[in-house]
Amino acid sequence: MNAESGRSKQWLLTLPSLAWLGVFFVIPCILVIVTAFRPADLQGGVGSGWTLETIHAVNNPAYLPIIWRTLWLSSITTIVCVALALPMTFQMARVGPRMRQVLLLFVVIPFLSNFLIRIFAWKSLLHPEGPLTRLLHWLHLIPEDALLLNNVGTVLLVLIYTQLPFAILPLYAAAEKFDFGLLDAARDLGAGPWRSFAKVFVPGVRRGLISAALMVFVCSLGQYMIPQMVGGASDEMLGSKIAQRVFADRNLPHASALAAGLMLAVLVPMLIVAVWHRFSRKEGAA
Repeated sequence: MNAESGRSKQWLLTLPSLAWLGVFFVIPCILVIVTAFRPADLQGGVGSGWTLETIHAVNNPAYLPIIWRTLWLSSITTIVCVALALPMTFQMARVGPRMRQVLLLFVVIPFLSNFLIRIFAWKSLLHPEGPLTRLLHWLHLIPEDALLLNNVGTVLLVLIYTQLPFAILPLYAAAEKFDFGLLDAARDLGAGPWRSFAKVFVPGVRRGLISAALMVFVCSLGQYMIPQMVGGASDEMLGSKIAQRVFADRNLPHASALAAGLMLAVLVPMLIVAVWHRFSRKEGAA
């Protein structure tokens, strides 16, 4: 009875979260997938009946460069953010409690301002008449006719800036629980600082590392405002095409088909990681 009552209490505690996920995640995902198999309405809505024409329209070679650009931009953003977050969280977890709160505040401060305002601030900085561009011209680091806006490098820079906190927070949560005495033991056994960091600390925060990589990658895949505001016409990502199909073309089934493909690209890696975690736990228990 005690075990059953404990399980029932766990289910009751989990029920609000499950209901929240069901209403605001599962049901919208199902609606998106269903809409992808409906015809488009001339008034910009969803027509009656069912069709596979939208799925065939998405299978267009013209989307391949956009998909490839979305994947490699998201992948590089993930790699750079994780590479920057690892030493940062390593130091954050080792400082005193008061300094740790200050550093965490600096990480959270960007979330206190609007996302569009932060992107617009970068656009102002990188404008041909902006302060950063003028400074680089004055230092003779870039030629006079160089444009820092409307290129894929700027899109990557702003992606890294906006996604870096999503890598720092889960890694910090894992680093805070790490036993730093293991590093001292590794050094006593002859390992240098870099080797002990790579062989002891990084595996010790593996779960936080995977969570950070997934969060950054998933958030980067769906970005469309950053390419639209600081990128050029040839720097579109898949999120930009979805927004174009919704607002400009008023073709909701086509946008739903693209969104469903993007959703599968996000869910499949997460399911693979979840299955891998489950099997690794079983092997560890065995």
